[in-house]
Amino acid sequence: MTTPPDDIRKMRTSYCSAQKRQAASSSREAEYRHYETMRAWESFVEGGLASADLEKTVRTEILASWARCSMSGVSALADASPQKVDDNNIHQLRRKNHHLCEAARIAFERLAPHLSGTGAILILTDRDGTVVDVVGDDQTLDLGREIHLEVGGVWDERVIGTNGIGTALRTGKPTYVHASEHFCQGIQSWTCVGVPIIDALDRSVIGVIDLSGPSSIHQPHNVALVVSTAREIELHLAQRQREEHTTLLEEFIGNPRRHDSNSVIVLLNSAGKVVFSRNTEQLERDGFGRFDTGTQLLDLYPDMSVRELEAALPPTLPTKDIDLIKAGGETQGVALIFHNQLASRSLRSSSAGISIKPRAGIPEDDVRIVGECPRMQEAIEFAYRAAEMKVPVLIQGETGVGKEMFARLIHSHLSSQSIPYVVVNCATLSPDSIRDELFGHAADAYASASREDKLGKFEKANGGVLCLDEVGDMPLELQTYLLRTLEQRAIYRVGCDIRRPIDVQHIAMTSRNIREDIVNGRFRQDLFYRIGTIVIEIPPLRDRGEDLDLLIDYFNEKLSRKFGREALKFDASSITAFRQYHWPGNVRELRNIIERLCLLNRKSIVSASDLPAEINNPGSVGFASNTEPSMSLHKTMDLDEIESIAIQRTIDKEKGNLSKAAATLGISRPTLYRKIKAYGLNRNG
Repeated sequence: MTTPPDDIRKMRTSYCSAQKRQAASSSREAEYRHYETMRAWESFVEGGLASADLEKTVRTEILASWARCSMSGVSALADASPQKVDDNNIHQLRRKNHHLCEAARIAFERLAPHLSGTGAILILTDRDGTVVDVVGDDQTLDLGREIHLEVGGVWDERVIGTNGIGTALRTGKPTYVHASEHFCQGIQSWTCVGVPIIDALDRSVIGVIDLSGPSSIHQPHNVALVVSTAREIELHLAQRQREEHTTLLEEFIGNPRRHDSNSVIVLLNSAGKVVFSRNTEQLERDGFGRFDTGTQLLDLYPDMSVRELEAALPPTLPTKDIDLIKAGGETQGVALIFHNQLASRSLRSSSAGISIKPRAGIPEDDVRIVGECPRMQEAIEFAYRAAEMKVPVLIQGETGVGKEMFARLIHSHLSSQSIPYVVVNCATLSPDSIRDELFGHAADAYASASREDKLGKFEKANGGVLCLDEVGDMPLELQTYLLRTLEQRAIYRVGCDIRRPIDVQHIAMTSRNIREDIVNGRFRQDLFYRIGTIVIEIPPLRDRGEDLDLLIDYFNEKLSRKFGREALKFDASSITAFRQYHWPGNVRELRNIIERLCLLNRKSIVSASDLPAEINNPGSVGFASNTEPSMSLHKTMDLDEIESIAIQRTIDKEKGNLSKAAATLGISRPTLYRKIKAYGLNRNG
């Protein structure tokens, strides 16, 4: 039996005697394979071509790598990597790869103590095969420096031939290279396992994790260890990307608007990759490149200035603005805003309002959002951005402000109006039924259930929009299920363990103060941040100024036409009364009043005396409660007080008929019962 070369025997004796004893039973077979591979390598180097005999001896992936190295002109006699980043540029190297290093830090700190004395070192490289971090056995670290297997060393296959790092980068697959399988003679005393690190955003290879050492540390389970470490790093990176993406959108949306719908918007994350783009078609046609999600547009460093960004971008790009998006004092990404003279779509509202077309296959009229006050314009702008970015939206506002109209607005600006639009009212469902409604159930999940599977609302909304109305009333125990579903983007039917992926634009609506509920332990804080990437606050009617006059005109024209009568004319006294009224029922209340006037008022002119008593003489109306026999609407009140007054007034008006009161208020009877109990109201009218 031929003995191994002296350098291999020396490394085994000096550093890996323990591994040698463990592998003694199979050492002869291992040495024989090494000898055969060495002979095959010599034959390949001499001839430069693979033969049938070589294919029987050498693994296919190794032989393919040798062929690539030969064609690239790599010297088979090299004894170390010929390329290394200058010491002065090491800081720049780590700065460029700071997210990758940070994601690997926990794994490296955990594994480093266990590698001491084993002869093994753990290596992290960037996408170019340049080492950015290395930990492990001190003696092997010293040996690694002799061949530039250290921070700054370049281990691309085209530089130093077949090796675990470079070949894994080239193939995109876990790779082990043992002893004389290395193409370069000077590193054939080593063994290594390299596993690519995959970016969750675009599935590209962004680095390699590698376990290296003297050839005697080679064990089959080394591959599993390195694969597990690579997956751990990928999970850390993916979680950071999700958090960063949410922060980018929140910060960009919250910035003062300095662009219009004709602008080209490109958002880059902290790695310089595109996470969102809009109106980029013309730039792509003009040859400025692609702006697909995941495209690496530039290398972005943590403390990069706007001037450096301008220098890094292609000089021909028609840049309008470059915004550094910061959160917590750190740069999270960049917003690039370009000129686009050819974009024709305009999403801004006008005094005529924004029309929302009927949903496909549903017999309904057009609806219109009317409003010019700045807060309404901001809410409309946020709705458009939510539709463009397809992110979770939380719509907040008092009862009657038109929350579902904004949900419809988002749905109407998605790719197709034929996509599903599903609404679930969380306040009307019991804790037992809401899980069934949202997630469905398998056949025979319950003893009394039918023998057929039932689709839940999430599955019915798959590919479209799911609206959770009154999400603030969802029982706390069900919030956990919802959070898990949104994080995993998949559901499990009740009584079934099959994972079902779902893709929905999630819109939550509530009239509650969610932030106050979080403080009081009635709503999960992590769920609030998950459902509210964009939070749309719809202002109450009393805060919308001249929008009141626009809405009066709009409802008057629409409802008069509906009932086939002449449009009403409101005199000065009625307009004054309208403007002084507090509008606890908001736009819905205004519409109902004008509808009653169109139906019941025979005169064409409406004066204050024709209006309900609470409007023309608000001080004369009392509202019963357990705490105060009478309450003026002109005192400063919070949202709950206003809502309780509106509910009590409606109950009184309907003389205790709760079905009619619920219909007038636009809520379900169970919700009305719950609010009566919560506010301590008189249900008898």
